[in-house]
Amino acid sequence: MTIDVEDYFQVSAFAPHISRESWPQRECRVEANIDRVLQLLEAGNAKGTFFTLGWIAERYPEMVRRIVAGGHELASHGYGHLRASDQSREQFMQDISSSKKILEDIGGQQVKGYRAPSFSIGPGNLWALDALQEAGYQYSSSIYPIAHDHYGMPDAPRFAFHPNGEQGLLEVPITTVRIGQRNLPAGGGGYFRLLPYALSRAMMRRVNREDGQAAIFYCHPWELDPGQPRPEGLGLKTRFRHYVNLHRMESRIRALTRDFAWDRMDRIFLGQQ
Repeated sequence: MTIDVEDYFQVSAFAPHISRESWPQRECRVEANIDRVLQLLEAGNAKGTFFTLGWIAERYPEMVRRIVAGGHELASHGYGHLRASDQSREQFMQDISSSKKILEDIGGQQVKGYRAPSFSIGPGNLWALDALQEAGYQYSSSIYPIAHDHYGMPDAPRFAFHPNGEQGLLEVPITTVRIGQRNLPAGGGGYFRLLPYALSRAMMRRVNREDGQAAIFYCHPWELDPGQPRPEGLGLKTRFRHYVNLHRMESRIRALTRDFAWDRMDRIFLGQQ
């Protein structure tokens, strides 16, 4: 179970409509939404990994401490939700190093994992995996092995792998199912809200039973917030992807915690307690 901790106005698709300079003046909704997520996980006896922006952690340190106090893993989502593919190696190194330090100072636990905003590590910037290892990360969950108009590396392995040898960084992709010659998304995001819950459940069970692998699910706190502000000027595709079935998300997360057992990434893939 993984949660990408960002507020609604930080979504990459909103970047042309919401300036970074306006972020500090925007209504904060992430704290209340994270508390809702924490309550759902506690009620379902589930633990998770929270990939958190450094920008968010600096402003809401008590929220970060509540995540840690709940027994969850704190991991990095970078500092300010910049795509890895839009940064130079030097910029990326600064981003991942500063966010790691911020989270460790606030959360009081070692940050081992990283997820790139918008799954923005792919064929054109695989050097980012070397940078992550150099910065002290032990695993990444940044390569999505699907074809998508904004991200994806469909030829990448579907399950956890070491891109640079057994002693190197571990990459843990979001869950997909293989149908014919294509990988189909099965681990959360807009697809989880769009598709019937029974189909998503069946795909994750298939991965568990037929592939013998853990399913990696992800969501965002804003996905449990149908009352969030709606920026003007969004295109039809962006509006559909962002807002479809937000009102159903809370009940679906509750169903996930009923139908599956969930734990932290570091425990499942690094064998750490």
